Amino acid sequence: MNKNMIKILAVSSFVLSASFVMAADGKILATAGLSQVEGSGGGGLVPWATLAGYDSRDETAASFFITDVNVSDYRLSSIGVATSFYDRVELSYAQQTFDLPVDLVKALSVGDIKQDIFGVKVRLYGDAVYSAYPQVSVGLQHKQLDSDFVASYLGAKDDSGTDFYVAATKVHLGAVAGYNLVWNVTARATKANEMGLLGYGGPDNNDYQVMMEGSVGLLLSPNWVVGMEYRQKPSNLTSVEEDDWKDVFVSYMPNKNVNFTAAYVDLGTVATKKDQTGIYLSMTGYLW
Repeated sequence: MNKNMIKILAVSSFVLSASFVMAADGKILATAGLSQVEGSGGGGLVPWATLAGYDSRDETAASFFITDVNVSDYRLSSIGVATSFYDRVELSYAQQTFDLPVDLVKALSVGDIKQDIFGVKVRLYGDAVYSAYPQVSVGLQHKQLDSDFVASYLGAKDDSGTDFYVAATKVHLGAVAGYNLVWNVTARATKANEMGLLGYGGPDNNDYQVMMEGSVGLLLSPNWVVGMEYRQKPSNLTSVEEDDWKDVFVSYMPNKNVNFTAAYVDLGTVATKKDQTGIYLSMTGYLW
């Protein structure tokens, strides 16, 4: 068993054991959202103000997720766990593995890129369903690459960094032809290049920039959601172009124990490779 797997199991054990102080069953189906590719509760690309569990104010909850993003030349896998306490605080951990195409592996003499992400989110105000105004949360995601070789080669200033964000989420019951509508807007302060997989900062910019992210979804039934997301990206590296990300997704939530998401993603240009489009698949399991 390698050290990365040991780390995942250790963090998972802590997070999941902490969640069983009280079992969670307080929220209605789908209000826990999905698992975001960096480990936070939310959409696939964008963290939301919702927390990663079905806990109410006197409960705790936990979840685990597996995500695979397979585009034209790259593959990103992400696994992680999260727990939420008393509908107020969320803690999360994810490990990402970014597989490079053969030509870059040969040119750089490297294999995949791994990144650990530790997240914290705090609900400040409201409830996404029942409040007159959106639910608002603030959060951070601290990220650490396992090696700085590729990031340094491309001109990044650091191999670790911390994103800070504020998110607002609202569900409008029966808003579109009787169907429920959910939307989220997130403002993220970041230095990350391609979500941090290519390091942080660079010759073009080494200061925090505020990037806007958004999601919108339509609940076709209590179990099915369709929607889209958009994530604005910074451009810190002279050596490689970076584009905004977008997706169109469908999610199936048969019960409060599990959800499944499939999406078509368009990542634009990633590390010199243009037109990176493909399929996003994710599964989240809930323990409560």
